[in-house]
This record gives sequence, C-alpha cells and structure tokens, in this order.
Amino acid sequence: MSARITAIRMPRYGMTMTEGAVSGWLAEPGDAVAVGQDLLEVETTKITNVETAAAAGTLRRRVVERGGVVPVGALVGVIADPEVPEAEIDAFVAAHAAAPVAENGEAAGGPVESLVDLGAATIAIRRTPAASGADAAPVVLVHGFGGDGDNWLLVEPALADDRPVITLDLPGHGRSGTVCGDGSIATLAQVLLNLLVALGIPKVHLAGHSLGGAIALAAAATAPERVLSLSLVAPAGLGPGIDDGYIAGFLAADRRKELKDVLGRLFADPDAVERRMIDGVLRMKRQDGVPEALSAIAAANFPGGRQAIDLRPALAALALPVAVIWGDQDGIVDPANADGLPEAVAVSRLAGVGHMPQLERPAEVVRLVKAAIAAGGG
Repeated sequence: MSARITAIRMPRYGMTMTEGAVSGWLAEPGDAVAVGQDLLEVETTKITNVETAAAAGTLRRRVVERGGVVPVGALVGVIADPEVPEAEIDAFVAAHAAAPVAENGEAAGGPVESLVDLGAATIAIRRTPAASGADAAPVVLVHGFGGDGDNWLLVEPALADDRPVITLDLPGHGRSGTVCGDGSIATLAQVLLNLLVALGIPKVHLAGHSLGGAIALAAAATAPERVLSLSLVAPAGLGPGIDDGYIAGFLAADRRKELKDVLGRLFADPDAVERRMIDGVLRMKRQDGVPEALSAIAAANFPGGRQAIDLRPALAALALPVAVIWGDQDGIVDPANADGLPEAVAVSRLAGVGHMPQLERPAEVVRLVKAAIAAGGG
C-alpha cells in the first residue's frame, strides 16, 4: 500500500461484532479531511457510532454507500493525498475487494494463531499480516493482568494497515503456558524479549496495556536497540496510585456475577463489559496452573494491592518516541501517575474513558499509537 493511501475499514465496536451498516457519510468524495474528523456513521445491532478519520488527506472514494452492510475489517472508503493517481486508488480498492473476509470479520489469510516454545515458557501469539503486504517492523501488543490478546481486538485491524501486528498472551494468561518464574516484571520482560529472538524479529514497535505497559517499558529499557517506539496504555509502574481491591477481587471471583462486578470496574461505563469477556476470563481462571500463576504475578508486582514497581527512571533514560495514553476516568491505575513525566513523553488523557482505552476508544488509541510509530520509523 502506498504510504499516501489510508484504508477506511468497517470498525469493530464490540468483541462480538462481526458486521456493521454504513448509515450515513459525513463527508463527500473530494473533501479534505483532518485527523479525528467525523467521517461516517456506522450502525450495529446495538448502537450507532460515528467513525472518525485516522489520517489527514482527501476522501477519494466511498466504497460502501449508505445502507451497505459489510463484515468487520472490510474496506468502506479511501483517504489519499490529492496527487495520488486515480489508477492507484482503483488498484488499491481492487486489491481489497479481492481479499475475502471470513465469517469472523477478519480477512481470509489474515490473523494466524500459534504457540511458540521458548523452553521455560510457551507463549501463544496471533500474527496479523500488513494489509498492504508491507514488510515493515511489526507492532507487538502486550495485554494487562488477567487479560489476554483479545483485549487488543478492536485496534489490531487498523494497526495492521501498513505493518504486521503480533499479539501475545502472557504466561499464565490466555492460551499460553502457566510457567512464569517469579512473576516479576523483569522476568516477564525477558520472556517478551526471548519471544522476539525466537521469532527472528530484530526491531519492533511495542505497545503495552496496564501490567503489559510495565512489561513493554522494562523490555525497552533492557534492550533499547530492539525497540523503535513505545506506547503505554494506562500502564503500571509509573506511580503508586492503584485500586488496592481490584487485584484481590479478580483473583477471588469464581462466578459470573462476581467477575462481572470486578471487570465492570475496568470501564468508565460498567455495562460495557461483555459476556464474552466474562466467560473468557472464567475459562482461563479454571485452567490447571492458571490461579497459581496469576497469584505469583500479583504477589511479585502488587503485594498488598500496592504497586511494587517503579519504572520512572527507566522511562526517563529512554531515547525513543514514547506515548502514554490514559483514560481520565480510570478507576484501576490512577491517571495522576502520568503527571510529571519527562517532557519528551507524549501524554494523552482521553475524556470519559476508564482503564480500557483500547476497547472504549479504539480509534483514538490507534491514532496515538500510529503517531508514536511514525516518530520511531522502521
């Protein structure tokens, strides 16, 4: 894909969403559009949302007009620089039309799941190739405590427009093995670096959420030559403020109602937690070895419900683009932990968003992560 062409795709507004309808366009072909500008209205079985522009340029093509229903991930429009020839736009649209979309809303031949044996640890990954076919440095996404790679589902397709995306399950989470050593940030960061070595990837862009943010930051501090940019979403490790009851509540909850109440605290709107998330966490927690692994990770990093990690010095020492993204309604990790960070760190606070910005405001998270990636190059 030309760097001057940006795909507008059918977004995913919930983890169970598989298709959406274009209920209206808010821009005409030929209109100049700015990043964050309202672009089109998308209707699902539950909601109608306004999708914003992820790039600046000219709206060159509306591929799906009002009333069209297409799968998640399908091309609905094209933004490009005015000087891009029509023939190049035509080829871009034709290439996307030739790529079938599966029933789950992902492009056929798209995401591939596998297990990577690292010796002491077995890590589950999902690899999404770049929609453009580009061989750029990949984005590696690291989830938080008690989550899994699906916490990134709403941002993966857009991040994969122009580079591969690799999403992993941490030890003791998702489909990965339960061996996690002492469960410390240093140990988990080394697992991440070992994974990059096993996959033969010399340089990456890292993005981490919550505990995964601390792991990504620690990995970047340990091997800065491997990391081109760092995006930290509501990260642990930057200050003491944390909900001291959340970790204990998560570990103790073993029924759907209890877990729904706990997971609801992750969102500015507690009703945003979906049954699929609740059931997935319950299944994970009931696997042999998972409760012990989660307890070990919690004890190592959040003893007594407090953060035992201080990565501010590591952050200050980094000489690479860093974005910190926080919801101003985060009830788990205090957004005030972002105060006083180095001036070079790009701090963004999202209004009305809780601890899960990548699920609550995915388009904004994509835009901010892509800005960090652009600054890092590769």
